[in-house]
Amino acid sequence: MKNQPVYDALKGQVPLHSLTYCYELWERHPFKLKITKSRKSKLGDYRFDSILKIHQISVNGDLNPYAFLITYIHEVAHLLVKVNNRRILPPHGIVWKNTFKEVFEPLLNEYVFPEKVLFPLLKYMNNPKASSYADQNLMMALRNYDLNKINQPVLGDLEIGDVFKINNRVFKKEETKRTRVLCQEVKSRRKYLIPKIAEVERL
Repeated sequence: MKNQPVYDALKGQVPLHSLTYCYELWERHPFKLKITKSRKSKLGDYRFDSILKIHQISVNGDLNPYAFLITYIHEVAHLLVKVNNRRILPPHGIVWKNTFKEVFEPLLNEYVFPEKVLFPLLKYMNNPKASSYADQNLMMALRNYDLNKINQPVLGDLEIGDVFKINNRVFKKEETKRTRVLCQEVKSRRKYLIPKIAEVERL
């Protein structure tokens, strides 16, 4: 019998053509699913309560459907690593990478993801990182579907010499590297390398 609350929670978050698969993953190894408010420190997480023997996965509820799906599968992969291995393994080591790839494989098609996301996603899945947003090309592709961030600039959008604010600190953009930008904090005059994909407030 279908767990309607879990099914309905997923239905409101993931792309339609991935819904049945996402629910089936839950059915195989049921867990407590929490859809949370936005968290700057993470997109989602997996936890296991060793006393109550309960698995829990949380995903930020403000993610667009494609980012939510990637994060959901990311955390399910953590759960499967825990279930299938008695020993403690590196959180994003080779076992997790292989598990993530295997679980994600049925979703890597144009029925689930638009072409603009699918192409960088396929490249990302060759060697998935701890966070999908650590991959600049994938992050920028996903960002196109964040309706609440369409007009939110990232550091890479700014011109050299532009002044901006991030985390309540004011910086000046100086030099663009491959994936990061050399910036000078206006107050301290210290220089920092900041990711090109960092969201900023233009001043």
